[in-house]
Amino acid sequence: MIRWLIVIFIALLLINAFTPLFRKMGFGRLPGDLRFTLFGREFFLPLTTTIILSMVASLVSKLI
Repeated sequence: MIRWLIVIFIALLLINAFTPLFRKMGFGRLPGDLRFTLFGREFFLPLTTTIILSMVASLVSKLI
């Protein structure tokens, strides 16, 4: 279980580090990425971006 926590922690660090690069490439602004305001707070649900990035991660894992 500790191994999975470490993997998840490293994955979140990498995602956080590459977020500006992803934004420059257009991720986060794709059709299907929902952004709405509710009770004065802005919420962002990157559905399409999540699907594309998980497909890329799946392809990379199959190649390795």
